[in-house]
Amino acid sequence: MSVPPRSSAFYLPLGEGRYEPTESTIGPWAPGIQHGGPPGALLMHALSTYPSEHGLEIARLTIEILGPVPIGTCEVTVERVRGGKRIELLRAQYASGGKAFMTAHAWRTERVSGVAPRIAHPFEVPPMPDKATEGYFQGIEYFPYGDALEWRFAEGGFDHAGVATVWARPRIPLIEGREISGLESLILMIDSANGVSAELDIRKWSFVPVDLSVGIYRLPQGPWVGMSARSVIEPNGIGQTMSTAFDQQGALGHSMQTLFVRPQ
Repeated sequence: MSVPPRSSAFYLPLGEGRYEPTESTIGPWAPGIQHGGPPGALLMHALSTYPSEHGLEIARLTIEILGPVPIGTCEVTVERVRGGKRIELLRAQYASGGKAFMTAHAWRTERVSGVAPRIAHPFEVPPMPDKATEGYFQGIEYFPYGDALEWRFAEGGFDHAGVATVWARPRIPLIEGREISGLESLILMIDSANGVSAELDIRKWSFVPVDLSVGIYRLPQGPWVGMSARSVIEPNGIGQTMSTAFDQQGALGHSMQTLFVRPQ
């Protein structure tokens, strides 16, 4: 049986760009540390809702993870680095206790229907399983972030090593009192690509992402979004996780994470 979400939302708004993380942001690593998905999605929220005079929309988001993100009141700020009528670059920061824990850059571009021919990715959307996945990684029992999403694996699973394809949808809002967007749902989920496609035992190895880059050529239509993920690791301790992002209409973009791999 699925464990109910432990909070009413991932973040409680405090006003003026400040938020309080809830228990549902906690990942599988330590009780006081957030999973990367919720703060990444909060940065996406701030960047995608930043005022645009020309109706520009996000085409690429890159997040630099500067350290484990703690549970504590945070502040999210956004600035425009390069303005333009058709293309602009924004920068955002997630800080807590006066220290930055994540920074992000987003390119926002003009989207004009019919301006170019459609050359589609040949990705075939997998059928969505009828039932939600039960259980997580072996030895992991406390995983509030995992409980806050519904997972349906079409290939692989938390308890299987290697390539994985999974559908997911948030069971609670990102921000209390506000409906979650497709873009926010995508980032909330896709930061888990290195976990769902893990090639190593999570109890014996650390394969920490130091960044997340997501290219989006079509805006996702939620609430269900998915990813097909694969991880590669070299003996030098560096790895990559690559994934194709999709929704029920087809592929919509790709992501990449750089992994720092070491024995526990």
